[in-house]
Amino acid sequence: MVERINQYGVSKMEYNKEVTNRMKRLEGQVRGVLKMMEDEKHCKDVVTQLSAVRTAVDRTIGLIVAKNLEACIRESEEEGLNAEDAIQEAVNMLVRSR
Repeated sequence: MVERINQYGVSKMEYNKEVTNRMKRLEGQVRGVLKMMEDEKHCKDVVTQLSAVRTAVDRTIGLIVAKNLEACIRESEEEGLNAEDAIQEAVNMLVRSR
């Protein structure tokens, strides 16, 4: 994952294969849960799968925030700036995601 500035000066993220693959697995998990519901599977089984989806989402959020934080700290160091703001922003993102 790399943060880039486009021609309009707006920051955008380029997500690597690891993140996009995780999202595709998540999509498959959600489709699986929908199929279970359509097949009228027991609620315990549906909830178990939904819990797995939530865990996968949380881990993906953590990965995205961590990679973004790495890039921000590296950029701050290169520019001779304090990385405190980037760290605080990452912490806030994690708190909001819960």
